[in-house]
Amino acid sequence: MMLRRSMILGASALPLTLAAPAVRAQGRPVRLVVPFPPGGAVDLLGRIMAEKLGGVLGTNVIIENRGGAGGMIGADFLAKGDKDGTMIGLIGVTTLCAFPFMTSRLPFNPRTDFSPVSQITDGALMCVVNAENARRNGWTDFRSMILWSRAHPDQVKMGSSGTGTSSHINFEAINAAAGAKILHVPYRGGGPAITDTLSGTIDMMFDVMPALMPHVTSGKFLAFAVSSHERLSILPEVPGMKDFADLGLGQHNVVTWNAVMAPGGTPAEHVNRLHAAIKAIAAQQDFIDRLKPLGYGTVVSETPAAMGALIEAETPVWQRLVQVSGARLE
Repeated sequence: MMLRRSMILGASALPLTLAAPAVRAQGRPVRLVVPFPPGGAVDLLGRIMAEKLGGVLGTNVIIENRGGAGGMIGADFLAKGDKDGTMIGLIGVTTLCAFPFMTSRLPFNPRTDFSPVSQITDGALMCVVNAENARRNGWTDFRSMILWSRAHPDQVKMGSSGTGTSSHINFEAINAAAGAKILHVPYRGGGPAITDTLSGTIDMMFDVMPALMPHVTSGKFLAFAVSSHERLSILPEVPGMKDFADLGLGQHNVVTWNAVMAPGGTPAEHVNRLHAAIKAIAAQQDFIDRLKPLGYGTVVSETPAAMGALIEAETPVWQRLVQVSGARLE
């Protein structure tokens, strides 16, 4: 289950005024669609991006949260949006590469209804567990939790940001490979799932790191594992999947990414200017520094066409993950 980076880092900052004319000329703010409710990791990323892009584009960048259906509602909203260069969205790898294999009723075509602009981040998922629940059940690490779940089917509850999201697919693949018996509880976004994990209503999450790290730092969550094969350099004490080869997870390696997309049919002139703006903010050290402690790597496509090539390359990888996990969107 290897997911490989196919994009490269932006090499240098571009002039901050490069992308401004396309937006200023129309006198309209840029709308940045975030397909999840406020409070989750993608929302945090969107708000940092909006702040930075506003300075580069010379206009306001307004966040529009369109949560629901694991990101499908927001993606559909973007696909049907304005094609004049004033509308973009943060769309994840599962929406672009996995959703087509989980339902026959997808309301958009990932390959034709979006205009790729650029990748913006990548990052592993992190398994966090409510600290009190872990102590009560005697879970000292990821291995002991998996073994406990085998003996107590459906008594360990895992929240996700929605059915069909990367956290759900990753978790189901782990369940299948490790013979775990953990119950999936889908939410309408990462924020509500975090709230219920904090309260102990559910036991754990396997999700992107930015919104989880403050609660790990506070001690309310315990960090049990990351979904990548190797440990992360910023969390060297947290095991990667290769540490659990004895559980059948030695080949498990899931790294997710987010992409900036525009509605399909957006003219190339606008797409190229938006790409230049993304490349400019991604080269700003402050942008990189604000994402790195949260577990997001900053990764920019060399061109919009390269972003499209990444989608093509990773689609069969996520197709296999969907098949292994059995995840479906009803």
